[in-house]
Amino acid sequence: MTDSHASEGALLDLDVTAIAHGGVFIARHEGRVVFVSDALPGERVRARLTDPSAGSGGDGADTRSFWRAETVEVLDASEHRRPHVWPEADVSRAPEQRPGGADLGHIEIAHQRVLKRRVLQEALDRFAGGGIDAPEVEATGTDENWRTRVTLHVDGEGRIGPFAARSHRVVPVAEHVLARPAIDAAARELRGLPEGRIELVEPSDGEVRRVLRTEAERVAHGARRRGPRRPAPETIVERVGERSFTLDADGFWQIHPAAAGLLDGAVAELLDGQIDPDAMHLDLYGGVGLFSATLARLGARRITTVESAPRATRHAAANLRDLGVQAVTARVDRFLRADDAATEGVAGGAVILDPPRSGAGRAVVEDVAALDPAAIAYVACDPVALARDLATFRGLGYEPRALRAFDLFPHSHHLETVALLTR
Repeated sequence: MTDSHASEGALLDLDVTAIAHGGVFIARHEGRVVFVSDALPGERVRARLTDPSAGSGGDGADTRSFWRAETVEVLDASEHRRPHVWPEADVSRAPEQRPGGADLGHIEIAHQRVLKRRVLQEALDRFAGGGIDAPEVEATGTDENWRTRVTLHVDGEGRIGPFAARSHRVVPVAEHVLARPAIDAAARELRGLPEGRIELVEPSDGEVRRVLRTEAERVAHGARRRGPRRPAPETIVERVGERSFTLDADGFWQIHPAAAGLLDGAVAELLDGQIDPDAMHLDLYGGVGLFSATLARLGARRITTVESAPRATRHAAANLRDLGVQAVTARVDRFLRADDAATEGVAGGAVILDPPRSGAGRAVVEDVAALDPAAIAYVACDPVALARDLATFRGLGYEPRALRAFDLFPHSHHLETVALLTR
């Protein structure tokens, strides 16, 4: 078989050399990079190509610089391979029947963290300008039964389950081994649901909430913005230390039960000694106020939290009422450019950035740097997005002084990194 005549489903024997960002692994075939799932560096695997013709030119030749493939057989296993933590996602099953969400579950847990550090280091080297050492990825203490939030899908034929890996095809499963036991039990009881998705949430009180979003509802409230108004969501309470945070049951909160406390502690440690009580401090992408409370605990008295979701902002205002925090509903980029009075006094203060997976982006980074804060704490869930934003900050005179990385998503490729930047 040659590159130009590869077809979907073709089998290749591949020598895997490295891990790539996104939970896939790197091999090469006749000079072309192949990103292969369910493998390990140092292994030889037999893998099935997935849609290599998508990049074909008019003559039928494949013009893509890489292919994707799925491991179907391990020919020479790594010493770090183990039986998959989720048996239904094991390589012994057909790829289209493996549920997503545990793409490193076939790897011994300590080695998962070694590989995650490699991904972070490569991102820093390639995109952040080099010269930054990735920290060790810290364990969280709970590697299984950690998901306090699980999203399942219901297809048009009534099947309920997660999506298969790298697809939007529902795969019914017998158990959810990464989920909290009460969520796993609740998932087993689901029957007869309309097409759509259902979120199972276990907050700090241990009682599982079920939030159903039907496909019919999504269409009615989508582009046309018609149909009856949704009822107000149920609210739940999460706790970090001695403080409670109210939020919508389907609102954003960290998934690992230890995550919010770990990140609160990490940010506090990095910003300790950096807080001027008289300066203005910003908590950007602030959600329901977790890191604003961190700032207040460190001595900040003038704090503004900015969040684009109106209900989250209202919750933040209530959660932080005793701290005098100003909660603003706005997109962060628009807030930073809209009103100089809102950011007056940030010079000498601290800014916390906790952006979505795509990162803050160049415009936000430039506007934050223009405020001249004394310290910036950046909380990142994607190493490449973090590295790109660090490169922008470095070009504007801010250097990362400390980094910590946490394995808040065991058995998946995700990790959380916290960085402190100062001039």
